[in-house]
Amino acid sequence: MRKEDPTRYSSAVGEAWQHAMFKVKYCHEIFDIKEVRKECDKLFIEASERYAIPIAGKGFDSNHVHMKIDIGMYSRAEVAKRLKGYVAKKLLKKFPWLKRQYFWGSGLWNPSYYMGSPKNVADLDRYLRKQKYFDPSQTHLSTF
Repeated sequence: MRKEDPTRYSSAVGEAWQHAMFKVKYCHEIFDIKEVRKECDKLFIEASERYAIPIAGKGFDSNHVHMKIDIGMYSRAEVAKRLKGYVAKKLLKKFPWLKRQYFWGSGLWNPSYYMGSPKNVADLDRYLRKQKYFDPSQTHLSTF
């Protein structure tokens, strides 16, 4: 994904687009619940803005979310910690019944995650579009 005006940092210029996937703990299908999925989507946008981690596309399945993100100068672990932590804290505060019913008082996300450089950005964009819950109005995926 090439830009005419790349992101500039104090010591570097450029982008580091990654395919990220975060899975819900115990594989509970909480994203089939529309209000939970919509709130989670909103919280990822808030976290993206708060931590300056651009999200260019997002697709939910029943128990996980795939995203195309620019990690910039952060490490993969830092990005996962910031995004997952922010979303989990706010989501479980808004829906305390989720924590009681599905997570027995523990956290929202499985501690593991996937984050890797896409070999082909257009293929990643197509993959995100094929997720069970994909909202084309909230994306900046490249067009073909």
